[in-house]
Amino acid sequence: MKKLLFFAVLCLSISMVNAQTKEELQAKKSEKQAEADAAQAEADKLQAQIDALPGWRVGAFGTIGGSLSGFNNWYAQGAPNNNSGNIGFTVNAYANLIQEKFFWRNALTTNLNWVKLDNKDVDTDNDSFEPTTDVFNISSLYGRNIAKNLAASALLEYRTTLLDNFNDPGYLDLGVGATWTPITNLVVVIHPLNYNFVFADNDAVFDSSMGAKIVADYSRQIGAINFKTNFSTFQSYKSGDLSNWTWTNSFSYTLWKMIGVGFDFGLRSNKQEALNFALAQDPATATGFDDVDNDLQSYWTFGLSYKF
Repeated sequence: MKKLLFFAVLCLSISMVNAQTKEELQAKKSEKQAEADAAQAEADKLQAQIDALPGWRVGAFGTIGGSLSGFNNWYAQGAPNNNSGNIGFTVNAYANLIQEKFFWRNALTTNLNWVKLDNKDVDTDNDSFEPTTDVFNISSLYGRNIAKNLAASALLEYRTTLLDNFNDPGYLDLGVGATWTPITNLVVVIHPLNYNFVFADNDAVFDSSMGAKIVADYSRQIGAINFKTNFSTFQSYKSGDLSNWTWTNSFSYTLWKMIGVGFDFGLRSNKQEALNFALAQDPATATGFDDVDNDLQSYWTFGLSYKF
């Protein structure tokens, strides 16, 4: 009985010591975490002061995604012998000059993807990588400050495809108006005087016109997270059929050093592109803008990311 009692007391003592040790460690961890949070807050304040200084801001981040696969006698699928693959990448880069009286903001966004499906039982199929997503956009915005958060500005923006039908179509916007920066990292461009030059072989579908250009761009880094969202629209004064808009979004999360995971997606509405595609598929069924449905265009890419 004495031995049993002694063993119970010993187990209870060990449990109390372990509990005390765990509580002490948790208390120390909380103390260190509080110190780390305070240090991070101080670092964020210093970074905000650095960002407010005049000069150049240059940076870039992107996403790389891809997969390759091969099948031999895999009868559960329609093509039991094939090689397939998907490769894509995005790049978001900027070079901004911020001065007391003026600014010059330059940006590049591109998203390129290729897909391959080689049926080894069919000799006539295409066994090469074919382009799918093909987005290329560059912009340059210059402004002279007329108030704390308002500037008179001029914008040049060009967008097209690189892999297929380069500059067919291609869109070049040139305009003047105002730029509003209500908060840090948010830039809103409102240009009521803008000309949208459209370059394309099919003049019957694509047409240049005068209109209003509106752009909203928000880019930010919060710790290991980088994200950028950009909305750009042209509203034609000539015809609503010549108007268009594009919304692109990029996110990346750094896991180790400069490497992480990234996700990109974009939406677009462009009736000229919809009509041009319909005519290429079946000219007899599409003779004008009223004959086509302006379906929402979209793309997305998920994969590894790299911060430059």
